[in-house]
Amino acid sequence: MTCPSFVLTLSCPDTTGIVASVAGFLAGHHGLITEAQHFDDPYTNTSFMRVVFHDNGEGLPALGELDARFAETVAKPFRMQWQFHEAQRRLRTVIAVSREGHCLNSVLHRWSTGTLPIEVVAVVSNHQDLRSLAEWHGVAYHYLPVSEGRRPEQERRFIERFEQADGELLVLARYMQILSGDACRHFEGRAINIHHSFLPGFKGARAYHQAHARGVKLIGATAHYVTTDLDEGPIIEQAVERVDHTRSPEDLAEIGRDLESLVLLRAIRWHAEHRVFRNGTKTVVLR
Repeated sequence: MTCPSFVLTLSCPDTTGIVASVAGFLAGHHGLITEAQHFDDPYTNTSFMRVVFHDNGEGLPALGELDARFAETVAKPFRMQWQFHEAQRRLRTVIAVSREGHCLNSVLHRWSTGTLPIEVVAVVSNHQDLRSLAEWHGVAYHYLPVSEGRRPEQERRFIERFEQADGELLVLARYMQILSGDACRHFEGRAINIHHSFLPGFKGARAYHQAHARGVKLIGATAHYVTTDLDEGPIIEQAVERVDHTRSPEDLAEIGRDLESLVLLRAIRWHAEHRVFRNGTKTVVLR
């Protein structure tokens, strides 16, 4: 029988002895480390660490007790922000979509085959187009249309659906509605967005046609956390592919959709595996 694993994530002002203290604490409480990443950012003088461990067979304390002991002996002296996680626990995820289904399809496929460490609990949309796809996977589909003058009500219902599903992560999988400042603050650190990487140069629904007209040589996609700064939240992952003059606008859009799906899957995985750390206006991803 596989022994349950746990993940410890932490950040703190950089100083001597952080790694030794964490490793020593876990060893002293019968924890066997199986994976560890550590990064010191010299620009913010901040240390980041992610450690995976399990019981070495001698009796690891309960997670709550381990957390309390860690707080007193390690976290407080080093002024850490930290959290223990159950490695096998899958984050309850709500996906928001509009009419484009490539990202939703990729996420649902990876989730249904057990290769994405989340639990999709609901799909929310301002259109009916993707209902059959969600329901084919056995996922509840909530249609929340946006009516003129009733946008705040729609957003309130949107948040209610998330909370009723006990959501822990919101994925904006080409959800073509702008969240209000209040909604962005409500989902802070819990919402990931995906879009093409032409911003701020080419905006709007026909960005690939605009890019084609300007003869771009790179197509890209960006996944980032949602903040009140539209499409400017801390970046989690990006990818690009070279293109040339032989490509049509439709070719560029197809390449873009593939990149968006890939980048979004990576960002979701890394977030769900507790590998992403906020570092001011950017992120540290310990892979």
